[in-house]
Amino acid sequence: MSGPSCHRSVDEGALLFVRVTPGASKDEIRGLWTGPSGEQRLSVRVSAPPDGGRANKAVAALIAKTLGLPKSAASITAGDKDRLKTVALTGDPEAIGARLALLIGEAGAEEKT
Repeated sequence: MSGPSCHRSVDEGALLFVRVTPGASKDEIRGLWTGPSGEQRLSVRVSAPPDGGRANKAVAALIAKTLGLPKSAASITAGDKDRLKTVALTGDPEAIGARLALLIGEAGAEEKT
């Protein structure tokens, strides 16, 4: 399936690669972030602090809500204590890919580090 390079379809849904900024002024999805080696990730900011996994829970909840998925459909599978995380999304891979393409298009300009 074609689509944003910040995700990959898998049998049970999709893997979404994100860069998280905890402790932000508000919860928001900022668009694509491009790392120094050229990898792309979805830039996500959450107001929750990184203490006790609160930011991770906020990231999963924000992504699920934004994509119209139940909270239980999004979970952090890699990068628990890192800004660069992998979020597993459970659902129809085609529908998730289409929603991600719309989301990234609406989020606007790309961030670079």
